[in-house]
Amino acid sequence: MLWLYLHFPHLLLDHIRRSPEHPGALVIVEGSGQKVIQACPEARDQGITPGMRLKTAIALVPELGMVRADQHQEARILEDQARWLYRYAAHIVLVPPDGLLAEIGSLQRLYGGLAAVWQTVDQGLNERRLSAWQATGHTPLAARLLARTGMGECTADKGQIQQTLDQIPLPMVEFDDKTCVRLQRLGLNHLGEVLALPRNELAHRLSPETLAHLQKIEGSRPDPKAPWQPPHHFRQQADFAQDIEQSQGLLFPLQRLLSELEEDLCWRQQETDSLLLVMNHRHQEATRLRIRTAGPEHRANSFLSLIRLRLDQHPLKAPVVSLVLSVRRFLNREADTRQDLLGESQDLNEAWHTLISRLQARLGDGALHQLSPQADHRPERAWSASEVLNRHATPLPDSHQLPRRPLWLLKGPQPLLETPVAWFSGPERISGGWWDGQQVHRDYYIAQTHHGQLAWVFRDVREGWFVHGWFG
Repeated sequence: MLWLYLHFPHLLLDHIRRSPEHPGALVIVEGSGQKVIQACPEARDQGITPGMRLKTAIALVPELGMVRADQHQEARILEDQARWLYRYAAHIVLVPPDGLLAEIGSLQRLYGGLAAVWQTVDQGLNERRLSAWQATGHTPLAARLLARTGMGECTADKGQIQQTLDQIPLPMVEFDDKTCVRLQRLGLNHLGEVLALPRNELAHRLSPETLAHLQKIEGSRPDPKAPWQPPHHFRQQADFAQDIEQSQGLLFPLQRLLSELEEDLCWRQQETDSLLLVMNHRHQEATRLRIRTAGPEHRANSFLSLIRLRLDQHPLKAPVVSLVLSVRRFLNREADTRQDLLGESQDLNEAWHTLISRLQARLGDGALHQLSPQADHRPERAWSASEVLNRHATPLPDSHQLPRRPLWLLKGPQPLLETPVAWFSGPERISGGWWDGQQVHRDYYIAQTHHGQLAWVFRDVREGWFVHGWFG
């Protein structure tokens, strides 16, 4: 087997710097806030180095931006990178806090060689603006050591890999401190010198744990790795070094999050009609916006337009420190049968979804309703208002086969106060309602009043004449 290891030397720093809102010089400080553990290029250019005390760093750069390290946040970011790498390799192993392992021996034929696999991963890292040290090895531990020392190469040659492994200094082999000091006192300084010792000598001088570690590097001892499986939901988060006070400042990180959602949906061959956007504030409860579309959707630009409309309706109540975009509802994508192979025919259903989604984002989810026919001949009970559904979800009968009905139906029949001057159609008898105690027995006509209006009137056999609607 051949393994690829990705070591992220400053994963949290890269994650923060993906947003354009970060300051010029940015550092990551340890949990206690006393020491710098990661520094961006701008900070290093001004003399700040990892391991420096924070007070010294602030003295060098008074406007230094800083983010406190968080293990839970780093674990979440590492899982985000595993989700991305899973698109290219099926066997992924998370190595917290800053490493990913992928089995790539079985991918060489698929991609056309090891160089193509390496280039594909490298291109993905550049697109995501991540810094990673890559290495290949015939054992997981060998690939890890080569990547963490920055000595990795794109090669499947066992001899070349072993030659590079032999050059790794003992402090970088991940021995415990006591073992490392003991070996150095014997005059051993590199991994190759230890591996050159006779096996009996190794077993005599090294602890069982250290010997097992060496055997895993060589591959003479099994080192099984359980594959990581992506969760059945989408979740991405954007963290900011500086609070964002205007909704306009959220659009760029939103575009990035939605682009990653679009890539994820395309990879899944699925769509969604529901997004949850959570805006976290420093001293207030988070703002939660549920974004719904009128139909299945996967395009980032469409989601961004809806979110922009919602943000216009809901100004920020407090500065935002981070954004969370999550999707838990996925819908299977269906091929559009209304377009030919060249895609030249117009997709009216897509235009309908876009219009309804924008109106809902502007007016609110409960502002739009769809009229649906009901199996009842009584006009006031022949329809109902329901949630807006797919434009083609409910097939309607041919309008030419239906009797004429007014566009303006009154809330209830009103007494007819004048005798019509002309009669155009009728009678149309409607009788029913005996099953629910609201029985009617009416004869409907279309008639013209003295003012020229066309009215839909009926005669009730018991109560007289009424107006039930008006024609346009």
